[in-house]
Amino acid sequence: YLLGGKAGDGTPVTPKYVGRRRLMETAVATLATDRALLLLGVPGTAKSWVSEHLAAAIMGDSTLIVQCTAGTDENQIRYGWNYAQLLAKGPSQEALVPTPLYRAMQTGKLCRLEELTRMGSDVQDTLITVLSEKMMPIPELNTSIYAQRGFNIIA
Repeated sequence: YLLGGKAGDGTPVTPKYVGRRRLMETAVATLATDRALLLLGVPGTAKSWVSEHLAAAIMGDSTLIVQCTAGTDENQIRYGWNYAQLLAKGPSQEALVPTPLYRAMQTGKLCRLEELTRMGSDVQDTLITVLSEKMMPIPELNTSIYAQRGFNIIA
């Protein structure tokens, strides 16, 4: 898809990416071996474009995205709460509001984290358990969510 070639039925596929082929091969190999992909580069080098197209090509969905800023907190990464439900019924699965990362874990898809380096290191630490154990603890519900096969992160 990104590099062009021929589809299974012989239909020619035009390249979407023009650059060093080895970079795309390494990116795909990284994701295929169940490791997260970190794209580094100066502004304007198409990191967001590459992450969007990789997610679309691999999963058919590039919409699970967290836009990170200096104000991004742990709740925007892990999960949030519907406070009306939380006050009415207490902590419950119905009161939990899933983030794109949470939904990616549930469905086994890729989650894109844009501008990862802009958020604080304490918030980045939230991702350590998710990346290493493929699980996210939910202490309020005394449970954890385990990532479905296929889940990964592109940042």
